[in-house]
Amino acid sequence: MNAQQIRSAYLQFFTDRGHVLVPRAPLVLKDDPTTLFTGSGMQPMIPYLLGETHPQGQRIANSQTCLRAQDIDEIGDNRHTTFFEMLGNWSMGDYFKDQQIEWMFEFLSDVVGLDMNRVYITCFIGAPEYGIDKDSQAAQAWKRLYEAKGLSGNEAEIGSEADGYSRGISDGERIFYYDGSKNWWSRNGGPETTPIGDPCGPDSEMFYDFGTEHNPEYGEHCHPNCDCGRFMEIGNNVFMAYRKVAEGTFEPLEKPNIDHGSGLERIAAAKLGDPDVFKISLMWPIIEELERISGKSYEQHTNAMRVIADHLRAATFLAVDGCVPSNKEQGYVMRRLVRRAVRFAFELGVEQNFLEQIVPVIADLYVTDFPEVSQNRDKVIEVLVKEEKVFRQTLRKGLQELIKMARTNSAIKSTREGEIIYETSRRDEAEHRLLLLGEDLFKLYDTYGFPVELSIEEAFKQGIVLSDDHRQEFEAKMQEQRQRSQTAAKGTFKGGLGGQTDQHKKYHTATHLMYQSLRQVLGDHVIQHGSNITEERLRFDFSHPDKVTPEQIKQVEDLVNQQIDKDLPVFWKEYPTKEAMDMGALGAFGDRYGDVVKIYQMGEGDDRFSFEICGGPHVDHTGQLADGGKHFKITKEESSSAGIRRIKAVLA
Repeated sequence: MNAQQIRSAYLQFFTDRGHVLVPRAPLVLKDDPTTLFTGSGMQPMIPYLLGETHPQGQRIANSQTCLRAQDIDEIGDNRHTTFFEMLGNWSMGDYFKDQQIEWMFEFLSDVVGLDMNRVYITCFIGAPEYGIDKDSQAAQAWKRLYEAKGLSGNEAEIGSEADGYSRGISDGERIFYYDGSKNWWSRNGGPETTPIGDPCGPDSEMFYDFGTEHNPEYGEHCHPNCDCGRFMEIGNNVFMAYRKVAEGTFEPLEKPNIDHGSGLERIAAAKLGDPDVFKISLMWPIIEELERISGKSYEQHTNAMRVIADHLRAATFLAVDGCVPSNKEQGYVMRRLVRRAVRFAFELGVEQNFLEQIVPVIADLYVTDFPEVSQNRDKVIEVLVKEEKVFRQTLRKGLQELIKMARTNSAIKSTREGEIIYETSRRDEAEHRLLLLGEDLFKLYDTYGFPVELSIEEAFKQGIVLSDDHRQEFEAKMQEQRQRSQTAAKGTFKGGLGGQTDQHKKYHTATHLMYQSLRQVLGDHVIQHGSNITEERLRFDFSHPDKVTPEQIKQVEDLVNQQIDKDLPVFWKEYPTKEAMDMGALGAFGDRYGDVVKIYQMGEGDDRFSFEICGGPHVDHTGQLADGGKHFKITKEESSSAGIRRIKAVLA
């Protein structure tokens, strides 16, 4: 059973059990300022897990594409990827723990056919200080299922990850209790750091044992949450049963929810019995094409091929969802993914353009299961190949910069009584030698995309001397960047729980008015390509071939302000998707919709101005945008990328 078959079997399994299949959400969520990308299967489901009624009912399932770019520099081991699929099923106040565990056991054992003797379970150990009991209910449900198969189901109390390394595993143990750092779900860690007002609860994770030898560098003994690679998490059942009402105080939810997510790539690896996820059917064809193009083997160039395969898969789906490479936010991550792939191709000796050969292979892997891939296939290839060609030109500029840096470093500037003196070289034994310090190596890496190995190789070719500690200097700068990235990423994902203030609602509403105004002034070719809303301003990307003139900007502003002055009612209604489209509903480029969509309308009858697919939130009537005597004002209009313009606007 390959990865594509596992995906299909999972969706059919839950369809047969009363679940409605919904399309995946795009990687870039419209109108969600709390996150750059869809980073988990549950992220688009947050409003419904909080209590909003899902238009498709209480039982939902899908396969959600996800992207996590925080650890982009760490990609290259056998199990981590920036892009992955989460097989998900949700119960919105319907079935709960026992049913979910029974179904997951049945799916993994009877449908996928995993050796359940290699599947281990973790549960929440409890937090008595908060009145939260040990999750014995989940543990007992697993235990009954294992023993019915004639397998051991012994329980073991671990506690922290450190306790696991100290204790290890005893024979017959199957179910392991961990503390809130491992087996508690909230959008901000364990019970003690769960935000007040948020839903939360224990979870029960499933790990596959590949039986590889434990690496004691990670800890003395192996255990399911060990990072040595023997165990791989293949799925997680979140039992959203509580809400934090005050510091130290939790109360049960009236209608608890199930949020399940299983990593498709990881289940496929478990089915293969190989911990290398790059050997599954969604990845290996990419590796084979890289081997063909480069004439090199995966075994000898494993890291480079893994990075290329992962990054181009992620960039392909970003392009499918309407993202384009740029120097800001999602577009910057996309650009970095493509450029890292090109840089690592140098390690394979591939110095010519190669994306036009790789991207079609990736696209063809998903054409059957995600129709939007085939619909946008040619455009995706065009976008990524263009970025590759631009980057190769940048590489040439980087080589020129390398020489310039070396010449600068060949002399030291010092000041004596206001006079600048140039000494010859930092090395006593060298005369007038060119010198690509570690910080210079980092600048070439960070600004021009040069891998350090390429810079060192070019330095050798040019007769440039490297400082004795160039490696340490480079790594120090890299570490600084990682720390900045991690700091910036903290709090970015709030699961769509942000963006609900009055100001957010006003800017969401203003965005709808502006979108329709742009189409009236510029033409129907204007299609949304992205949106970002904060409490201070709105930002909107849209298709348009030319700069928007000052006269056109004024017309758009006037149209928006006219609708604000009319104080149009703002309301929503659910429609069958085809009916909504036939009625002229607007959507965002790259979005896919289910059978039913939520439409926000502004104005009625002859005064209807905006009719757009959206999840909200919005004000009740447009006049609220003028509270305090404010008016809509476009503050900036610029190019975002080829054929895409960007507008920023405020209510002031």
